[in-house]
Amino acid sequence: MRPVSVWQWSPWGLLLCLLCSSCLGSPSPSTDPEKRAGSQGLRFRLAGFPRKPYEGRVEIQRAGEWGTICDDDFTLQAAHVLCRELGFTEATGWTHSAKYGPGTGRIWLDNLSCSGTEQSVTECASRGWGNSDCTHDEDAGVICKDQRLPGFSDSNVIEARVRLKSGAHPGEGRVEVLKASTWGTVCDRKWDLHAASVVCRELGFGSAREALSGARMGQGMGAIHLSEVRCSGQELSLWKCPHKNITAEDCSHSQDAGVRCNLPYTGAETRIRLSGGRSQHEGRVEVQIGGPGPLRWGLICGDDWGTLEAMVACRQLGLGYANHGLQETWYWDSGNITEVVMSGVRCTGTELSLDQCAHHGTHTTCKRTGTRFTAGVICSETASDLLLHSALVQETAYIEDRPLHMLYCAAEENCLASSARSANWPYGHRRLLRFSSQIHNLGRADFRPKAGRHSWVWHECHGHYHSMDIFTHYDILTPNGTKVAEGHKASFCLEDTECQEDVSKRYECANFGEQGITVGCWDLYRHDIDCQWIDITDVKPGNYILQIVINPNFEVAESDFTNNAMKCNCKYDGHRIWVHNCHIGDAFSEEANRRFERYPGQTSNQII
Repeated sequence: MRPVSVWQWSPWGLLLCLLCSSCLGSPSPSTDPEKRAGSQGLRFRLAGFPRKPYEGRVEIQRAGEWGTICDDDFTLQAAHVLCRELGFTEATGWTHSAKYGPGTGRIWLDNLSCSGTEQSVTECASRGWGNSDCTHDEDAGVICKDQRLPGFSDSNVIEARVRLKSGAHPGEGRVEVLKASTWGTVCDRKWDLHAASVVCRELGFGSAREALSGARMGQGMGAIHLSEVRCSGQELSLWKCPHKNITAEDCSHSQDAGVRCNLPYTGAETRIRLSGGRSQHEGRVEVQIGGPGPLRWGLICGDDWGTLEAMVACRQLGLGYANHGLQETWYWDSGNITEVVMSGVRCTGTELSLDQCAHHGTHTTCKRTGTRFTAGVICSETASDLLLHSALVQETAYIEDRPLHMLYCAAEENCLASSARSANWPYGHRRLLRFSSQIHNLGRADFRPKAGRHSWVWHECHGHYHSMDIFTHYDILTPNGTKVAEGHKASFCLEDTECQEDVSKRYECANFGEQGITVGCWDLYRHDIDCQWIDITDVKPGNYILQIVINPNFEVAESDFTNNAMKCNCKYDGHRIWVHNCHIGDAFSEEANRRFERYPGQTSNQII
């Protein structure tokens, strides 16, 4: 999400080895579909945490038993072979020292030696199946290119990685499972420690520490796939456990199941601390670094420090989520620690420690020097989680040709395309794609604007305050991702429009009231209000993707940012628009998302 070309990756105890396949060359894979479908009798999967769908600890099932591969003598050539076994075109890198966490069970292969042209891992040299002198702290992983082999038969590849959402700590969260390429939750009826342990092991963790019920990790949205799951605790997958298929009246999202898994101890929390705060949950961030010389504590430069970096710091500290990432900490006493030892920190938000984030390395550079401009955090055990009601966007989308004389206020707030500046005001019109957006808070804390009322900006034209300059981005993209039109929405009124039956409204914009969205409530921006649109006056007929992103600049902390984007397919013929297949960005499997992105659109007005 951010450019990292000027930073280098730093070790976090467990080192990540990324080797450039374009430099070493990717061996040509076999084009024989019979061979390319994988090794007979073997099954493959990627596991571990944190990771993307095309990377992870390599696990092989042989004779009904899952095991790992030792990193001794492991090379990029071996990674190429394994990535093709998993259905990807090639590898872009590999990892050692259990980067994605240690596995369990057998270590099937050791001293694996491949040329890279093998059609199966069974053709590579090794010490033999099950013959190893390694421990699981030496488990190998691969990073595959996010591109599937054409015609790949994936009967030998396991499509998990069940997933955990909205957890405050690694290894915990709401349980979601994949069914028919769509993610859904699990009802907590008969949910117990046996079922939770199956989930934890499937994700590459140890056994479960706690089975959670009553949506203690926040409520999901959409399908509920499973209910009354009954596991012995030995199953390889939650789908192998006896269960009941859900019906609409059986369960609600207030009964979503969750887990807390046992994780191996890494000691990451001993290399970070907070100082000067009013409580243990806030303060200036101090990190411990080594060399040259003995270990020492130091500060982090506040330049570009934001919510994503603060999230990683709070996670490493074991303090949950980040409420705020602070670039100035002059009001907190720095004690006797004055040296800045880390700068240029850029995180994606999923890392387990700050060492895993990109940064400047040993040569620190700060635009603003002095301890007053060092990084700080305020952590919390709970956070909000915003989610857009995608079906409502699809149901309410339409085109309006709006006269220019009715758009002066919208132009003042930059809600029109740049070409509107040269229009013949007040004559003519702008073509607008309008839709309603209903934004739910499904987290465990209220969503509040970053700034307090004292710093809200009054807009005379519309007669309201803006509590956040950019609350939502609206974009029209070509199928290859090129932006052809855009819009944005300032949060001029964050309030509880409606709530669930057992929840009371807390926020109302009238009379300069407090703004926010209560847990269990939603804010509705109707299609007929100003700026609730995308100006498509300059868009040519064709097939496009409509994309909406909430809280796009991460100004307010949330428990999960992966569900903040919504996408739809749309066809525009120059007069009418058809919007369909709207979904939250992480609602589909990776393969279904790839099909969506490659979707060529309709050749007629019939929606398939």
